[in-house]
Amino acid sequence: MNSSEIIQRLKGGRAGRRDLMRVLAGAGLALASVPIMARRAAAAAPELTVMEWAGYDVPEIHPGYINKYGAGPTFSIFATEEEALQKMLGGFVADLMHPCSYNIKRWKDAGILQPIDVSRVPRYADIWERFRAIPETSFDGKPYLVPFDAGLSSVIYRTDLVDAADVADPSWGLLFNEKYKGRLSMYDTDTTFIEIAARISGMYADYLHLSDEQLGTIKEMLAKQKELMKFYWSDQAQLEQAVASGEIVAAYAWNGSVTNLKKQGVPVEYMVPKEGILGWCCGMVRHAEAPGDEQAAYDLIDAMLDPEVGKYFVLEQGYYHANSKTYDLIGPEKLAEVGLSDPAATFGALNIEPEPEEPYRSKYIALVNEVKAGT
Repeated sequence: MNSSEIIQRLKGGRAGRRDLMRVLAGAGLALASVPIMARRAAAAAPELTVMEWAGYDVPEIHPGYINKYGAGPTFSIFATEEEALQKMLGGFVADLMHPCSYNIKRWKDAGILQPIDVSRVPRYADIWERFRAIPETSFDGKPYLVPFDAGLSSVIYRTDLVDAADVADPSWGLLFNEKYKGRLSMYDTDTTFIEIAARISGMYADYLHLSDEQLGTIKEMLAKQKELMKFYWSDQAQLEQAVASGEIVAAYAWNGSVTNLKKQGVPVEYMVPKEGILGWCCGMVRHAEAPGDEQAAYDLIDAMLDPEVGKYFVLEQGYYHANSKTYDLIGPEKLAEVGLSDPAATFGALNIEPEPEEPYRSKYIALVNEVKAGT
């Protein structure tokens, strides 16, 4: 795959938002060879560095900022939040970063975040209350996260290749069904494996504090599941290609993949499992030692919350925008296509879980790594 092809995938919303770096590495490309990940122009734009997911560094995400300053900020692209955290703990300092809600407390406790003065973000008041009220994103009454994007994680499946009886009672258990051995896929993550297994096995009430005995049962479940997997995916585009070809008939997926595949005419559905659909919300945070232009940082955050940006984001990238006014710009038919016939109801019911704290988090990750390694 050449750099031009990757750029077109990214522009079309088909490149994995979290893992494009892995695509680049697999293609033997250096970051500098991909012009869409642009460095700041040599104009008189303020000094501002943003740690960002691949695909969010495009001009369509912050046109108001470019209009004001003549150029976008400098982007430092990361593939995973853990990678971003370790880079900052190693001394890298940005002005803004883009983690998800479950990581805010951990990043704050690591000493790399400062509160955000939301009075300097005019569009903050337009953010859905559900997103502004996510636990462990505010401390001592001070917000540390300005929500920008949200989405779902669930089971996508081919309606023509999965027996109707196997989805009549929708369940995450489809990804553990031996009938589809070699045609299933899971996202290459860590604690989410534990959460899904806990939901299926009825241990979800204890998810954040699973005992060693419970973890032993879950490890057996995940080891059996591993034998059914075609692969663990880390590139969203790779997954979508496999589902489109029929190589994969069911998989863990973000809702953006549903949008992309339906646009291609692939017969897929997105499950609402009886054990609960997973939700996520991510947004902008400020580094505790942010060295750049403070006003520019607030201007970028507010520009990203523009409803017109949200319209582009929802329709082209397939995810959800935090600004409630975005959805006034999108007709009912288009909202239905992306699974948002009733945005208020969808967001109100969104299940956004915190990350397990230590020592559980490390135990969970170690267990998943052992399963993946076959030990």
